[in-house]
Amino acid sequence: MGIFEPFRAIGYITSSVPFSVQRLGTETFVTVSVGKSWQIYNCAKLSLVLVGPQLAKKIRALASYRDYTFAAYGNDIGVFKRAHQVATWSRHNAKVNLLLLFGEHVLSVDVEGNVFIWAFKGTDENPSPVGHILLDNEFTPSCIMHPDTYLNKVIFGSQDGSLQLWNISTKKKLYEFKGWNSSISCCVSSPALDVIAVGCADGKIHVHNIHYDEEVVAFSQTTRGAVTALSFRTDGQPLLASGGSSGVISIWNLEKRRLQSVIRDAHDSSVISLHFFANEPVLMSTSADNSIKMWIFDTSDGDPRLLKFRSGHSAPPLCIRFYANGRHILSAGQDRAFRLFSVIQDQQSRELSQRHVTKRAKKLKVKQEEIKLKPVIAFDVAEIRERDWSNVVTCHMDTPHAYVWRLQNFVLGEHILTPTTDIQAPVKACTISSCGNFAILGTAGGWIEKFNLQSGMSRGCYVDMSEKGSCAHDGEVVGVACDSTNSLMISAGYNGDVKVWSFKGRELKSRWEIGCKVVKIIYHRSNGLLASVTDDLVIRMFDVVALKMVRKFEGHTDRITDICFSEDGKWLLSSSMDGTLRIWDVIFARQIDAIHVDVSITALSLSPNMDVLATTHVDQNGVYLWVNQAMFSGAPHIDSYGSGKEVVKVKLPSISSGVGGEEGSKDDGDSDNKPPTFTNSQPPQLLDKQIPDLVTLSMLPKSQWQSLINLDIIKERNKPIEPPKKPEKAPFFLPSIPSLSGEILFKVTTTTDQTTHEEKGTQADDQFHKVTNLPSSPFVQYIQSSVETKNFEGLTDYLKSLSPSTLDMELRMLQIIDDDEEQEPEKRPELLILELLLEYLIHEVSHGNNFEFIQALIRLFLKIHGETMRRHSKLDKLLEAQSGIWQKLDGMFQSARCMVTFLSNSQF
Repeated sequence: MGIFEPFRAIGYITSSVPFSVQRLGTETFVTVSVGKSWQIYNCAKLSLVLVGPQLAKKIRALASYRDYTFAAYGNDIGVFKRAHQVATWSRHNAKVNLLLLFGEHVLSVDVEGNVFIWAFKGTDENPSPVGHILLDNEFTPSCIMHPDTYLNKVIFGSQDGSLQLWNISTKKKLYEFKGWNSSISCCVSSPALDVIAVGCADGKIHVHNIHYDEEVVAFSQTTRGAVTALSFRTDGQPLLASGGSSGVISIWNLEKRRLQSVIRDAHDSSVISLHFFANEPVLMSTSADNSIKMWIFDTSDGDPRLLKFRSGHSAPPLCIRFYANGRHILSAGQDRAFRLFSVIQDQQSRELSQRHVTKRAKKLKVKQEEIKLKPVIAFDVAEIRERDWSNVVTCHMDTPHAYVWRLQNFVLGEHILTPTTDIQAPVKACTISSCGNFAILGTAGGWIEKFNLQSGMSRGCYVDMSEKGSCAHDGEVVGVACDSTNSLMISAGYNGDVKVWSFKGRELKSRWEIGCKVVKIIYHRSNGLLASVTDDLVIRMFDVVALKMVRKFEGHTDRITDICFSEDGKWLLSSSMDGTLRIWDVIFARQIDAIHVDVSITALSLSPNMDVLATTHVDQNGVYLWVNQAMFSGAPHIDSYGSGKEVVKVKLPSISSGVGGEEGSKDDGDSDNKPPTFTNSQPPQLLDKQIPDLVTLSMLPKSQWQSLINLDIIKERNKPIEPPKKPEKAPFFLPSIPSLSGEILFKVTTTTDQTTHEEKGTQADDQFHKVTNLPSSPFVQYIQSSVETKNFEGLTDYLKSLSPSTLDMELRMLQIIDDDEEQEPEKRPELLILELLLEYLIHEVSHGNNFEFIQALIRLFLKIHGETMRRHSKLDKLLEAQSGIWQKLDGMFQSARCMVTFLSNSQF
């Protein structure tokens, strides 16, 4: 078990598998595939309502019926009821490509032409198919559909362009259509009887009457590529929507037999599915570009407009960074998008706007992808000035200037930062000062310049007069950084020279040579350490003040892709193309953990709380989250992870946080807050006993135990203005009895046997009542039983369940009113319950259990019974226990302060 365990992947919306739409009551849901898992969205707001478990192979086909979801993966078909797999259909000997819901049956088709018919009602008892059809050897099925009103009949489309009509009840082929000599990619049924639409690989759409085997009308797409999706509008408008492999959606008017409108920038990749909602002017589309969109036809010219959408990266991300104290992740990818992902609630994820890209693309008649900024290669963010001005700076591929972003509004900023050098070179590195006022840029030509983020104006450049061309470095600037007090600026050149500058005066203060080509640097502002990655696969760490190397880490066998510090500066994380992620202990200068993944990591970022690690991988469009399992379990000391050079192989996180459906269900944002599930290792072993010299907390809300202390103030503040109203009387035929709570309690008549049994059961309590003369309340019973058995957990749980006012009332019920000064307190029988309660308090204080709750309870106890118990001997034992526990805590606090002071003053 390593330090970081796989949690889940975010940023995946859909994949290249057609979706399945179903309507439940007044709501419409769509089931989409995301690699080896599936997700269900509510179409009203495209909110995520359910996530399926991780399967063994990628999903190839989907179907859904009410609570059931059918997913074909490999040669098997999984049957899921909500997120739990209830059956597996394993009869195919080849990959299953098609699924069709047919009444209460499911038809599955594999690549060899085998069609199995499954009855999913009662799948637990009968997992075998109820029928089998073998298609012709020359017939390779590519699509399947059921024509409306055709009983027990389905149509198969083939890759050679022919259609076949089969009766699945008699298992006979009824008719074979002549076809169109082009591979059929999709076919759908129309609202008109006997009419279907067929999409071919040559870009043609054929509206065909299957009753007479006659073609009604044919269309040809204006863009190249196959027709990949079709859908008829069902609200009375004679429209047909078609999607192509180029990402364009075309709308055809069936009455006028012509093209009505084209959505050129619908998707960046091939359109996988189209669906018109029943009796609504709304079209839903999915694409291989990892997006799902809804279009509404409500404009005067009849053209559709984008209604709502959800999307992720359509190309692998290049840079990631945690933001907002670990709640969000900023991500920039090869798809030219700059995105904000929410770790807690997926609905808050969004793409940052780049100023009316859609309108400009439509005006220029080009794709949005051509209008967007080039891919981001580096960026920096500062949270301190988020509400004042732009707080993100990005460097783009082959771009001689940098852009700023305003995260408060999720838009591109108003300034463009362009270095004032005569030689225009791409900006390669950037950083924002700790105050959030300045941005520093480094170019491929060795130029470094400082800008004001509020105005976008230049505030001077950093020039080393010893360099040729009056620049900062002789060669590309690979990294720039600022310290926490805006006194120093550090820059590194590709040729291996690191320079320290005066931030304000911009003069060179010192420099040193690393001796190798530098690829990347990262600076930790708190401890003043600079880590550098060189082309010899070695990570070197330098003390900027002392100007000397203090650490050297070796172990990677291929190009190092990214490094990052932990927030406290004690860990350094590095990733490499060799597939490993290594964690280095900065203080002890050693590797403490290493894992190997199948897909190499390209970028990583550790949250400020050190609880979540985010990674991106080669050819993966999502962001993968790993949890620091020591934060979520009672794990032993970090030394137990020290594996030296041992590397553990770990699988990538899945879309769902659990395996096998155990934690697969999610409901909007509520279930996103579930604790992580550790999937590929032993469950974390919790601590069986409390750590010595430490205390435990009650985990109660702060208001509950604080109200015990301030109960008098709360009662005075909540004192009623009007007298309480008389409670409603019970019916005359139900005799009632008075109660302390004011609620009406009714007498229950019991038989003689029951009365005798109850009297026998309470004989043990009679002696106790005779001694104490106290009512047998649950509070008194809990105290007595807990002290006798020396097990106080039940009493603690009961006290926690009481409200502050109820607990105060229970303690006051034990108050002695007629105090007899002549009799010694230890001999008074009325003090028995108070003595038992003192024993409970002494035990809890001595063991450090529920510390803050017990302290509040002791204060309330002494406030009520302090005068009565002032001469009792057990009160001295309570004082001794209190003094001992507070001395231990004070010693721990003192040791912690000394350790912090030592670490802050230590020099590496």
